[in-house]
Amino acid sequence: MKAIELLEGHPKAAELIRAWFIEKMIESMKDADNIPDEFKEFMREQGIDNEKLSIMIDAQPRSFFEVFDAKEIFINVFYVVGKFHAQISDNDAETESTIRKDAEVGIIEHAFRILEEKLTPIDVQLEE
Repeated sequence: MKAIELLEGHPKAAELIRAWFIEKMIESMKDADNIPDEFKEFMREQGIDNEKLSIMIDAQPRSFFEVFDAKEIFINVFYVVGKFHAQISDNDAETESTIRKDAEVGIIEHAFRILEEKLTPIDVQLEE
């Protein structure tokens, strides 16, 4: 599944990931401490749309593992006998591929679903 579909299909997860990404962008700027607060707030207000964010996720899925870690969705990638395996701790989600990035992309799909569930109140989940 493409990242754009993950973002559109998991709106609460997308909102959290978008906010996390913007904060990482601000932090990564040289001399971030010297950047005026007004400019930082402007960047937060402008945000980043799903299309641009999806390009980043598709290109470097591993760089987004940190946002999942923060919500205790721990992704493990390891190599065994010619294949990369990716799994989420305390969950049955697992993918495998001969290409590391493909294993990462596969497990991100599961991570989005789990994150969306964590961000959705129980009463809404019961209604569905």
